[in-house]
Amino acid sequence: MDDPVIGAGSAAVPTDRPVEVLVRYFAAARAAAGVTEERLTLPDPATVRLALTEAERRHGAMLATVLQRCSFLVDEIAVHGRDTVLTDGAVLDVLPPFAGG
Repeated sequence: MDDPVIGAGSAAVPTDRPVEVLVRYFAAARAAAGVTEERLTLPDPATVRLALTEAERRHGAMLATVLQRCSFLVDEIAVHGRDTVLTDGAVLDVLPPFAGG
């Protein structure tokens, strides 16, 4: 089951305005993307899946491969489904598996 709507806003009602999301990349995802973070402007309703598709489009196959193994946080809350809705101003953290403790 996918997570409920999470992000900076409080409503999941689609609007005609775009949704701006800050994506922060860590470890292997940062290396594959070639950037630490970036802002994505997405149509409403935006989802984790839509943000990742845009990131893959921008950065290519290497990032797409890394994203298959990643977990994600939205506004510091773990998400378990890529259909989680992102609201305007949300922060999406891309976390590859980490070794060690």
